[in-house]
Amino acid sequence: MSSAQWFALYVKPRHEFVVSAELRRKGIDTFLPSVMKLRQWKDRKKEVSFPLFPGYVFTSVRPHPDEFARVIKTRGTVSFVSLNPGIPTPVDPAEIQSLRIMLESGQPLDIYPGLREGLRVRVKRGVFEGAEGVLVKRKDVCLFIVGITLLGKSVGVPIHADDLEAA
Repeated sequence: MSSAQWFALYVKPRHEFVVSAELRRKGIDTFLPSVMKLRQWKDRKKEVSFPLFPGYVFTSVRPHPDEFARVIKTRGTVSFVSLNPGIPTPVDPAEIQSLRIMLESGQPLDIYPGLREGLRVRVKRGVFEGAEGVLVKRKDVCLFIVGITLLGKSVGVPIHADDLEAA
């Protein structure tokens, strides 16, 4: 019996939290990276949780057709993200772990549309210690970018180059 792997699940618009809750109710491990943002209405302001990658939920299941079917039958799901049609593509567990490290740090994150060419690096100290990503320079600021390759999406934070080492 093979062990569980992480997969990206494409879900209906604005159904990320519903799908994540339904999968957890079924006993399926999920990861929905989200950030708090301040939203203003006419009469009030409120901190609201938003998915970091709108339209996607990560789920950890055994790579078996029965497991995939159990996930897909969940209300709000559309399909697994796959490079080959019909065959869900696993997400690198190091990318999931690095994303978790960044979220747990409590530091503000910026979303970037894609991975940038650059040096592959590992954070050697500080709140992001152990996370791996890509170093990007933008307007004299070093950015540490963690990407989910399969989705073609990334998140980044400003970082001191002294805190990085080649991966």
